[in-house]
Amino acid sequence: MAGGRGRAWGSGVVALVLLLVALVGCGGQSADGRATSDVQRVLDRRSTAVLDRDRVAFLKTGSLSWFENLRGVPLAGWSYRVTALHENGDGATADAELRYQVQGYDNAPVTVGRTLTLSRDANGRWQVDADVPAQKTAQQLWDQGEVSVVRGTRSLVLGVGQSSEQLHVYADLADHAVPAVSGAWGTDWSRHVIILVPKSLDGMAGLLGSPASQYRGIAAVTTGEVGGPPHAPADRIIVNPDAYALLGTLGKQVVLTHETTHVATRAHTTAATPLWLSEGYADWIGYLGTGRTAVQAAPELARSVDDGQVPAALPADGDFGFSGDATKLAQAYEGGWLACRLIAERWGVGRLGQFYRAVGDHRQRAGSVEDAMSKVLGTTPEKFTEQWRQYLRAQLR
Repeated sequence: MAGGRGRAWGSGVVALVLLLVALVGCGGQSADGRATSDVQRVLDRRSTAVLDRDRVAFLKTGSLSWFENLRGVPLAGWSYRVTALHENGDGATADAELRYQVQGYDNAPVTVGRTLTLSRDANGRWQVDADVPAQKTAQQLWDQGEVSVVRGTRSLVLGVGQSSEQLHVYADLADHAVPAVSGAWGTDWSRHVIILVPKSLDGMAGLLGSPASQYRGIAAVTTGEVGGPPHAPADRIIVNPDAYALLGTLGKQVVLTHETTHVATRAHTTAATPLWLSEGYADWIGYLGTGRTAVQAAPELARSVDDGQVPAALPADGDFGFSGDATKLAQAYEGGWLACRLIAERWGVGRLGQFYRAVGDHRQRAGSVEDAMSKVLGTTPEKFTEQWRQYLRAQLR
């Protein structure tokens, strides 16, 4: 009898466990799930506080962190999505996606990974102690300090550790660059730019998530989605203030116009576009109207040609690596610029733009240049390369 009651009681426990499992499966929530939901609610309140510029509400969710650094940045959106939660006693670490939009510039949110450290307060509620870039994820400008904001007619300049006067110089240069690019490329682009100016080279590297050594001597780079779909975040022009400060007035304008060209051409710059074309075209627009001769604008290649060493082929993508030989890098840019200059002089400015679009619209590298040269320029890569080599000899001696 005792054994029978024991078996019956055991069966009841099993039935109860199965019932609980069924209830959880039908919409109940585990302890882990409840914790994740609780953290998500905290981050939702934190997001609202960011958009409302509500310091008190933000503090109620945890540490003030970078809140004050961000206050001048015009935001159209800010939200988190918790992707994983790792609890450890009274604390936890959350992996999250942050999505934000800069008002008037981003047509879609920028999405970045963040790691949040959390703890429970005296009432057992979660609060955020730290919010930093996820491992192997680039910093945002406000991670580096208080962001100063300057608005140009056609630009938004965000800086850390920069004076208002310095940031206004960038805005003025960008406001000159935008119509210059539109005059050559056309107006089928946003016609405004975002410029990020960190305090130093190290700050630039942090924004790009790469070692500073890769960008030493590089005045600026542009980041954005390949192919530039209509609903995408705006490109960011990221400045290396250390290298940029060494340039003269003309050099600074050429660099900003070059980078602005990348913004304008993004929708037609794809995996099919070789770097000699994308970088050469940006330099070609950058130097338009400056009066610079080929020898002045391409000194490294001029020295090589003067020594009887004319490149056998157009620059390869690998020649544009920032961490390689500085002379080889300079020659790659100069060679691309002269290739585009040759097309503009021999076939016309309009054909150069058509050629660029045709290459990018091919969508895959194989055959892209060949097809575009045949359809737009009526030539072949082999014939064009020989014309380019002759052009180098004629222009650089």
